Amino acid sequence: MNQLLLALVLLLGLVMVPFGLPGTWIIAGAALGYSLLVPNSVGIVTVVGVTVLAVVGEVIEWTLTAKYTRKYGGSRRASWGAVIGAMVGAFMGVPLPIVGSVIGAFVGAFVGAFVLEISGGSGGANATRVATGALIGRALSAAAKVGIGVGMAAWVMVAALP
Repeated sequence: MNQLLLALVLLLGLVMVPFGLPGTWIIAGAALGYSLLVPNSVGIVTVVGVTVLAVVGEVIEWTLTAKYTRKYGGSRRASWGAVIGAMVGAFMGVPLPIVGSVIGAFVGAFVGAFVLEISGGSGGANATRVATGALIGRALSAAAKVGIGVGMAAWVMVAALP
């Protein structure tokens, strides 16, 4: 019964990740909670390991977006616009059930990079190319974070098995 509940919490965390919600932190919290509540189950190495992976996931999420913005010719301003736009977009979302925050994060990264690049003096074509780079970076970072979340959940589940 304990493992079923753990599996459900881990699944919830995994579902949260693509929506820009703190799913990896839910997984890390589940590992910690399970280790404290179920004696001789998940060890400290697993708890620390998944917490480190959650931090790595956050770093990847924000740096890839900025990196791809710069790779496509964007300024430092555009990189910050992409990162902040993705956060605002994920928070505000698009008025669509379930997928609204995912779409919002992608749109926010694009718009943030575009607006700050064009306000810095770039032309429309260059700003569009830069914003496209931000969008690609956001997509890659979301995929990487989902992969990290899957690895975290699998690690915790294996550690919880008797």
